[in-house]
Amino acid sequence: MLKISVKTFEELNTAELYDLLQLRSEIFVVEQDCVYQDLDGKDQKALHIIGTKNHRIVAYTRIFKAGDYLAQASIGRVVVKEGERQHGYGVAIVTASIKAVEEQFKETSIALSAQTYLKRFYNSLGFIEKGGEYLEDGIPHVMMVRG
Repeated sequence: MLKISVKTFEELNTAELYDLLQLRSEIFVVEQDCVYQDLDGKDQKALHIIGTKNHRIVAYTRIFKAGDYLAQASIGRVVVKEGERQHGYGVAIVTASIKAVEEQFKETSIALSAQTYLKRFYNSLGFIEKGGEYLEDGIPHVMMVRG
C-alpha cells in the first residue's frame, strides 16, 4: 500500500530529502543514462508529493503553482522506483499530484513536460499533447496539459 504525503521543502527532514534526491538520481541520471543538473534550485518553491511503502520512498513528484516553474501550475520529476512499477504507483502519485495542485493552488489547468514514450500514460490521466516533440537533456519530450 502506498502512503502519500505532501510537504513543503521546509517540512522535509534530512533523511527524506536525501532519499528523494537519491531516487531521482537513480532513475533520471543512472537508469536513463542522462547527465543533467537535477538540483536546479526549484525544489525550495515546490510542494513535494511523496509516496512511501514500508517507510521507503518509492514514488515522487514535485508540483508548482502557476509562474513558479511554467506559466501554469505544473507537475515535474515524476518517478517510480524500478521494481515498484507494476503496482500502479505511477497512477497513484500523479493522481495525488493533480489533487494537490487543485487543492493547494486552486488550479485546474496543469502542465507537464512528459517523456514522449509516456504520452499514453498521461493521456489516460486526462493530459493532452500541446505542440511537437522536443529534446530535454537529450531525451524526447512533449508538453502536455490537463484541464
